[in-house]
Amino acid sequence: MPKIVVSNIVSLDGFYAAPDGNPLLLNMDEAFDLYNRERIEDAGTVLLGRESFLGFSSYWPDIADAPDDPDNRALDDDNRRISRAYNRVAKVVVSDTLVVPEDNAWHSTTTVIPRSGLSAWVAEHRTNGSADAVVFGSRVMWNALLVEGLLDEIHLMVSPTALGAGIPLFAGATDLTLLGTRQFDGSDNVLLRYAPRAPR
Repeated sequence: MPKIVVSNIVSLDGFYAAPDGNPLLLNMDEAFDLYNRERIEDAGTVLLGRESFLGFSSYWPDIADAPDDPDNRALDDDNRRISRAYNRVAKVVVSDTLVVPEDNAWHSTTTVIPRSGLSAWVAEHRTNGSADAVVFGSRVMWNALLVEGLLDEIHLMVSPTALGAGIPLFAGATDLTLLGTRQFDGSDNVLLRYAPRAPR
C-alpha cells in the first residue's frame, strides 16, 4: 500500500526553522540533497502545503537546465535530478485559496485540493496510488495529518545545529516508533525514520 511519508530537516533541539521562519541556518549539505533526491525519485506524488508549493515552484523548475557552474553546489547532479523529478511528478497542493497561475512551470502537473478534502485524498491514494506520496516542508499541513492519524512515516534529517528558539517541528505532543537510522559519509547530519504510534 502506498504510504504518506514526511521528509523534513530539523535542528538538534527540535526546530523546523529560526524564529523568523528561515530554515537555511540548518545544515542542508550534500547528504540532505542526496536524501531528498532519493525520496522524490521514488515518489508517485509530492504532497505540499500552499507556501511550500509557492516557494518550491519558484526555485526548482529551472535548476535542471541551468548553465553549468562547477562552483555552485545547487547545480550539482543531485540537485539537477531533484529538479527533473519535481518537474515530472504529480504535485498535490492542499489549499482553500490557491489558484496555480498558467505561467507557473508546474501548472500542468499540479492539482489543488481543499483542506476539507485531504482525508479523502489520502484514503484514495492509499488504495489506488502507484507509489508513496512524499511531503517536503509543509509543516502545518502534515501536522494536521499527524493529528488525524494519516501519516505513515516521518523521516527527519537532524542537523547538528541548536537554534535555541524558533518554529517547533511538531505542533503538539506525539509519540513515535523508531524504524531506522542512517549516517552519511562526510556529513554530521543523521537521518531518523519514525512511524507515528497509534493513539493510546
